[in-house]
Amino acid sequence: MTLNVSDGVTSFADLGLRSELLDALSGLGYEEPTPIQREAIPPLMQGSDLVGQAATGTGKTAAFALPVLQQMSGDGRGAGPAALVLVPTRELAVQVSQAFHSYGRGLGVQVVPIYGGQPIGWQIKALKRGVDVVVATPGRALDHMGRGTLPLDHLKAVVLDEADEMLDMGFAEDIEEILQATPEDRQTVLFSATMRPRIEKLAGRYLRDPARIQMGREAVAAGEAPLVRQSAYVVSRAHKPAALGRVLDIEAPTAAIVFCRTRDEVDQLTETLNGRGYRAEALHGGMSQEHRDRVMGRLRSGTAELLIATDVAARGLDIEQLTHVVNYNVPSASDSYVHRIGRVGRAGREGVAITLAEPREHRMLKAIERATKQRITVEKVPTVADLRARRLELTRAVLQESILEDDLEQFRVVVESLAEEFDVVEVALAAVKLASDSSGAATDEEEIPQIAQKTGREGRDARQGTGRQERRGRGPSQGMTRLFLSVGRNAGIRPQDLVGAVANESSLTGRDIGAIEITDRFSLVEVPESAADEVIAALKRSTIKGKKATVRRERDAPKR
Repeated sequence: MTLNVSDGVTSFADLGLRSELLDALSGLGYEEPTPIQREAIPPLMQGSDLVGQAATGTGKTAAFALPVLQQMSGDGRGAGPAALVLVPTRELAVQVSQAFHSYGRGLGVQVVPIYGGQPIGWQIKALKRGVDVVVATPGRALDHMGRGTLPLDHLKAVVLDEADEMLDMGFAEDIEEILQATPEDRQTVLFSATMRPRIEKLAGRYLRDPARIQMGREAVAAGEAPLVRQSAYVVSRAHKPAALGRVLDIEAPTAAIVFCRTRDEVDQLTETLNGRGYRAEALHGGMSQEHRDRVMGRLRSGTAELLIATDVAARGLDIEQLTHVVNYNVPSASDSYVHRIGRVGRAGREGVAITLAEPREHRMLKAIERATKQRITVEKVPTVADLRARRLELTRAVLQESILEDDLEQFRVVVESLAEEFDVVEVALAAVKLASDSSGAATDEEEIPQIAQKTGREGRDARQGTGRQERRGRGPSQGMTRLFLSVGRNAGIRPQDLVGAVANESSLTGRDIGAIEITDRFSLVEVPESAADEVIAALKRSTIKGKKATVRRERDAPKR
């Protein structure tokens, strides 16, 4: 059933939420519900199952968290958790857990996030002490179920958050096993950014006559369609940092998010851009919530202008003054591209989406164009002459603003005294030079090679989609390295098991993982070179389908 129950709802009080939740929302500075909250909260409070399609930044965490908390008795811990929220990554588990804690503080609700990479002993102790809400990644939830430390008999609600992402990461069977172990009279909530057939099949099997809501990007009035200028620059990997800096110099964004694939890439690029004179801040899953809040405060106050982030860390962020979104790598899925550029060009405001593509990724741009039915213009990387012209243009604008608005009378004596010795034009030229030099922009004299668009074998070899098909006898793709794992078909290992293990235990997403090869005794998995050490360390601390595996780079692997 499709519901529209938001008419007349202008505040959280209109939704009938209990006073403890209203006090918490007021303390957090929330003034009125977002559209998805207005649509989702009433049917959930009535006990209906719900399927929601929601884009990034719509406020869906509160949309399912508040109704779950509304049902909490607050009179002490039960024999087991009353609600289970399944999420694809540990970063999202922490984020959702913190949201539940913030909203339910006045109710004394106990919330525990459980995910891979965290000591399981601590999680067991927390679960045994008693908990109302568990936020878990599917693999770790199954692990606790097998140990008997996560009883599901008393569950009243199950939430599948980012369901499409969980399926992409190979968690479909895990999710079904968990749902089959929950009470039949539970309330089930499913949120997904896309409604693919697999999502619909899952909803049809486990949800009962669910309410359905769909929230895409922010709605705009007729004639105010999102104005997003989409462009791309084809550049070699070695020149990408310099190319990005030069493009940003030309664009001069008020505020921008630059999306990277890995934590290491975020850290390295942040350092590079700060060295170029930008005020850049890093954001990824290895950072605390306190750091995240501090970074967002700097961006919103204007003391920082660039946010360098991974996809997962940037989920749920809504920055009003955002003017530019930059893909430092071509997203491997069109959905990811659409979600990212949806952050700009809202409500008639102009926005810019920029993508840096390596030569092998050029065909991936075409795939995104076909999927989105939107044109991405391939531009030439700005030259040194372009950069100088742009800087002079910005200097002229600053001087013009000063002439029109500032009180310059106190400087007249300096100009008049210099004019007695030099031509007034020479005095002005020296002033312009000082103004330009004081901008702090790095001097960039090296030309970046322009790369012709290629359509031959290099384009055919571009990795599209998830790239997880088994591939034998070839070396790893450019920028990737292969990891050896001492488990294979004899141990019941499937590609989705390896994808889930890597994505669940590290900062990578399923889309970052390359080709997978599984033999009887071992497996090979392609991951970005920059993230290889992190993945090795993470997998050494965990198990794959309950088995401890040796993990190392392929060069040490036995011959096949």
